[in-house]
Amino acid sequence: MTAPRSLTPLQPIEPALPDTVIAQPWEALRRFTDARIALGRAGHSLPTAAHLQFQLAHAQARDAVHVALDCARILCDVQALGLRALALHSAAPDRMRYLQRPDWGRQLDAASRASLKAQAHLSPSTQPPDLCVVLADGLSAPAVHHHAVAVVQLLLQRLQQDRMPWQLAPVCVVEQGRVAIGDDIGACLGARMVVVLIGERPGLSSPDSLGIYMTWAPQPGRTDAQRNCISNVRSAGLAPAAAVATLHQLMVRARTLQCTGIGLKDESDPHALPG
Repeated sequence: MTAPRSLTPLQPIEPALPDTVIAQPWEALRRFTDARIALGRAGHSLPTAAHLQFQLAHAQARDAVHVALDCARILCDVQALGLRALALHSAAPDRMRYLQRPDWGRQLDAASRASLKAQAHLSPSTQPPDLCVVLADGLSAPAVHHHAVAVVQLLLQRLQQDRMPWQLAPVCVVEQGRVAIGDDIGACLGARMVVVLIGERPGLSSPDSLGIYMTWAPQPGRTDAQRNCISNVRSAGLAPAAAVATLHQLMVRARTLQCTGIGLKDESDPHALPG
């Protein structure tokens, strides 16, 4: 019979050295960007702190997609600016089907369409509105919560200073909406232009990024080539005041040229390229 083998005694675990994270020589550049650069390494892996921060950012991005739009709060804030506001809903009945069926998020449900057509019919003005502003949750309701009303307020201030007045349609607050739902809304109201403020797809450093899309003569079937987009509007990206300055000059030129998209260029910064 074979004699039992003796067990090897456990060796004590050496304490981790405090300098196990190997830094990158260009780590100082991290102060200029939220991008994940120069994170260093621990052996062949990310440092624990960087790994945990990545997991947190990923969770925040996922949460942003599923947070419900606080429609009542947005309506109240818009009305506090002295503007009329309407609550609308896309043809996507819930968040899951909104994510599964992007086409449903581009069109209004029957009740919202009927409400808009009644609004257009009862409007005391005989002229169609020059502008309809739409606030939609998109893929990040927090972006709308944090930035949309501030953008509307800044835009309203600029429009009130224009020599040629703007006839405004009610601000439309849309749940489960995508960019192209502005075309459906603008067509129902007969608006000459629609501007959609919408939560953009969250990034790992930007869960609350707002996008601004403007379309001349909105009609269902408009393509992205017929829109202008101002992206990454947030405190750590393009400041709302700068975004509204660009938006306003594009709107003024769009009304003159009667077009948006590839026929309308942003010329607000002529010194961007020398010569």
